[in-house]
Amino acid sequence: MTTLSNLQQRNCLMDIDLWRLFANLKELCLVSFGFLNNLLRVIKDTLEITEGALCSQVFQESICHCLQKYCLNYSTALLYLDALKPREDFGCYVKWCERNEQCRRLRLRDLLVAPLQRLTRYPLLLRNIAKRCELEEESRAMQAIAEQVDTYICDLEGKVKWLDKYQKVKQLRDALVWLPVWERDKRSVVPENLKHLLKAVTLENLISHRSLLHDGRLLLTENTKLVEVYLFLFDEFLLITKIKRNKKVGQQSPLRLQQNLELDQLLKDGCTFTVLDQPVSLDRLLLKNIDQLNASMSGLPHSFIIMHQNRYQQCIGTFILQAASEAVKRTWMSEMEAAVAALLKLDSRQPRIKSSSLWLESSQI
Repeated sequence: MTTLSNLQQRNCLMDIDLWRLFANLKELCLVSFGFLNNLLRVIKDTLEITEGALCSQVFQESICHCLQKYCLNYSTALLYLDALKPREDFGCYVKWCERNEQCRRLRLRDLLVAPLQRLTRYPLLLRNIAKRCELEEESRAMQAIAEQVDTYICDLEGKVKWLDKYQKVKQLRDALVWLPVWERDKRSVVPENLKHLLKAVTLENLISHRSLLHDGRLLLTENTKLVEVYLFLFDEFLLITKIKRNKKVGQQSPLRLQQNLELDQLLKDGCTFTVLDQPVSLDRLLLKNIDQLNASMSGLPHSFIIMHQNRYQQCIGTFILQAASEAVKRTWMSEMEAAVAALLKLDSRQPRIKSSSLWLESSQI
């Protein structure tokens, strides 16, 4: 970080954002250095404040607070680092820094993750200190601090997961393509001079406040052929989309990427997702399992059916989907069933109001 700051003072790598890459690392170093100085002063001068009280104050007010800001920026920093990798000037800077003795042969990624690893070790360190305290009161105080840090880590994990999902949904919003109704439904004929009167699809209200529960690649039976689709299961609805790949990026075999890396890689490659039909509201969704006998007879192994109903329980759409394996199929069906049950339970307690931002009416009449 210091090297990059010095380079920028000499008008080199001026467009590199220090905060996006290193976040509040400087503040974190100052907090750790200040804590060490205060602790040594207590030991040397035997001030009135006890070591336990000092540790409690510093962990609650400084260390944990600074680490939270750093950890929440960590995933963004990695994405930014990956985006900078192709640059020759940035690559030279990173290689030069990694050769420095202070890096101990560690790469930049290893150094960026170090504060997170240190945070997870604090409870063990504090408990070891508690075992070596001579006074019972000090030992209990250190144990209490260790428990506070444990609670803080659990809370931080939840925030990191939420932030990761939020950023993924934000990226996805820009990658979704909504076809006009006259392109989606060939029966709809709209004169050219009237198309501007139709309301454009706005994505802000659609997915901004929703949680992405599950996503993945499946095969859709369409006109007697199998078409590759990508499904997004949100907490209120299901999106079935077709992947449009960036021509500059080589295609990968369908159903091959790991589930947790698939969407990240597709977004990174600049793929877009064209929405088929309309969102399927979970309270209008019915799942039908295709048993092995019928699946083998129809030549559709590991398949299941999604039925889309309107408010009058009429079926207005069916989707026959095929998974890569029986395990993947079971996972999808269980995720959908759980999401449907959760939404119906929530609606029974607090019905959605039509004028609210969380309302979604996906069914046709």
